[in-house]
Amino acid sequence: MGTNPPTIGILASEDANARACAASIERLGGRALRVEADDGAKPDVLLRLIDALACCDGAGGSGGAIKLVRAALDDDMPIYALGDGMHLLNAAFGGKSAEVVAEHSDEDEDGGETSAFHHIYIAPGSRLAAVVGSGGFVRVNSRHVEGIREAQKSPWLLASAYSLEDGVIEALESSRHRWVIGVQFRPERRMELPPHFDRLFQSLLERAMERMNRAEIRQ
Repeated sequence: MGTNPPTIGILASEDANARACAASIERLGGRALRVEADDGAKPDVLLRLIDALACCDGAGGSGGAIKLVRAALDDDMPIYALGDGMHLLNAAFGGKSAEVVAEHSDEDEDGGETSAFHHIYIAPGSRLAAVVGSGGFVRVNSRHVEGIREAQKSPWLLASAYSLEDGVIEALESSRHRWVIGVQFRPERRMELPPHFDRLFQSLLERAMERMNRAEIRQ
């Protein structure tokens, strides 16, 4: 990414999820910085430290997290939401709470969480399709027990992917911002998805670099 890589804020309540997102960012040459939405810091102070925001699985839905995402949206900061980070994104846009869904996760023999797999449809012409290189049908991983359908989706967001089995929304994006994408699946678990989904993290870093360069020009 060059001598001055962009800094991506990592919003995640669980260490394992934060580390997984950070590894994906750092592997591509970015700098990861974990941000705490509820530690008393004002959102505008936190946003001055980063060039883009990744809402990882387990990002939470607290008032502080929603305020941080809304502040990032107001500043047109690139945002990438993964797993139930997509639910946080939907809430920041005024959407309703996610509801319990069946057969979108699995348990191992010890009762722990493991990935299920299912097919989704990515809408051709969507920003998601443009980033990953194609629309249509694809197999993805799934580790969630709550999901969003049209009744819960914010009217300010576009649904760009659906589960074929039950119509649960698998991706959301904003047409009002430069780069805001949320996915219900888990691209940071790289071995569980086709390799072209790495382009989501790559595109986030590219947009963050553009933002960083614009800021440097204004100075």
